[in-house]
Amino acid sequence: MKISTASETISFVKELEEKAAGFYEELSRRYPEGEDVFLSFAKENRKYFNQIQRAYYSVITDAIEGCFAFDLETDDYALNTDLPEDTSYADAVARALALEEKIIEFYDVAADQSMSLMADVPRNFKIVTRKRRDRIARLKSLV
Repeated sequence: MKISTASETISFVKELEEKAAGFYEELSRRYPEGEDVFLSFAKENRKYFNQIQRAYYSVITDAIEGCFAFDLETDDYALNTDLPEDTSYADAVARALALEEKIIEFYDVAADQSMSLMADVPRNFKIVTRKRRDRIARLKSLV
């Protein structure tokens, strides 16, 4: 699905973050050795969405919304959160790494596309991207 407006993009951010949070909650149930890290990631995912949503609501006007700041294809950022029952811990962590890289890619592209029309939203996209990059090292340390 093609998304063009800020509100569509914010809705997609919610979808990404909720799907990722659910994935991490499932990992925490299946793999007790990483439970604390996975639950903290799920909690952070929801905070990231709230951070982006607050930035959006603080600056949005009808004029900005009508500008169509984005040209994104949601299929390019589809998250594979299916986890077969026999998935090893190492494979689950590898899936989490792939998920993080896909979400980082989305935030980077969305920030770049909206930079000239909005300040707060792309700035918050970049902040979340930096925080998510820290997760990469944390995930790699789990295996």
